Amino acid sequence: LFQNSCLQCRRAFSTVRRFVLGIETSCDETGAAVLDDTGAILGESLHSQKQTHLDAGGIIPPVAQQLHRENISRVVQEALDRSGIEPSELTAVATTVKPGLALSLGIGLDFSRKFVRLHEKPFIPIHHMEAHALTVRMLHPVDFPFLVLLVSGGHSLLALAKGIDEFLLLGQTLDAAAGDTLDKIARRLSLRNHPECSSLSGGQAIELLAKEGDRLAFHFKSPMGQLYDCNFSFAGLRNQVTLAISKKEREEGVEKGQLLSCVKDIAAALQHTVASHIAKRTHRAILFCKSKGLLPQHNPTLVVSGGVASNEYIRQTLKIVTDATGLHLLCPPSKFCTDNGVMIAWNGIERLKQGKGIMSHSEEVNYEPKAPLGLDITSEVKDAAIKIPPLKLRINS
Repeated sequence: LFQNSCLQCRRAFSTVRRFVLGIETSCDETGAAVLDDTGAILGESLHSQKQTHLDAGGIIPPVAQQLHRENISRVVQEALDRSGIEPSELTAVATTVKPGLALSLGIGLDFSRKFVRLHEKPFIPIHHMEAHALTVRMLHPVDFPFLVLLVSGGHSLLALAKGIDEFLLLGQTLDAAAGDTLDKIARRLSLRNHPECSSLSGGQAIELLAKEGDRLAFHFKSPMGQLYDCNFSFAGLRNQVTLAISKKEREEGVEKGQLLSCVKDIAAALQHTVASHIAKRTHRAILFCKSKGLLPQHNPTLVVSGGVASNEYIRQTLKIVTDATGLHLLCPPSKFCTDNGVMIAWNGIERLKQGKGIMSHSEEVNYEPKAPLGLDITSEVKDAAIKIPPLKLRINS
């Protein structure tokens, strides 16, 4: 017995910590982080291209590519230095390979290929949206299955997470994403010229100005009201708002680059309509999952992530939905909602623990600019034709 006990002790103390380097370059952020297998962030670094793209009026892929190329080596080295972990001590390297801007993804993948070959480390290719969905598990003990809403500059989707690499896609954007819509309307309103918004992204500017606006001053029709599915569409809303802006500019004699007197009201009405559309599709997804027995009886959870998930008004709107349906709402802190190396490293940890998707340093892998998340059952959701009961979306400023 004494010998067996000592053997168990030796095994316990000989357990080796595992370290994963995560690299993210899917769009306009160059991020890297080193995590251990408990989810502890040992070191991270992030180079944001936000100001460059704000000045340019939008993301220009070749510019984003060049900025990734100029900064990726430094960002990765900073993350390693801050972690105190040498490349030889890493267990694996995880890198975003899909979906995203092709030119941006290519920089991260090329760097990672060279790095893992030089140091002979396993490579874990990461699906960007999967990483967003799983980040919450680094912070909270969330068991599968749970419902996921991902809303960002380039993506709007609803999915049921059944495992680290098993998702049921319930709905997705049919045209423009929520974040892209907010950004484009902000540019159309020339919010860069607003004294409070010069250094903010479009979505941040809309949220800030909306706090002092009257959302009832403009009526924008919520998209897809007669379609009983969980897909998203923001192109029509963008057209509505653009037409309203043009009309007001004519009425006020406002020239390009000048600010409308009602800019805060437009921001408030736009934000409310976006939030309402997201809330309604999410409400239907919850009812669908409940009708099919896809969510657990005890403590069912809605996880909301992606850059737009940082919008407090949208979070409050979703809280009304989860309160009405008995779900627990979880949103990672804002710094983890936007693109970063931490979420990629954590996805690598999750895959490492389950031995899924791990490649040798010598294997070839390609990036995929377009890549669906999981099994698409959007047609099944549409066929269910679930009508949602009305909810009063009353949000305090």
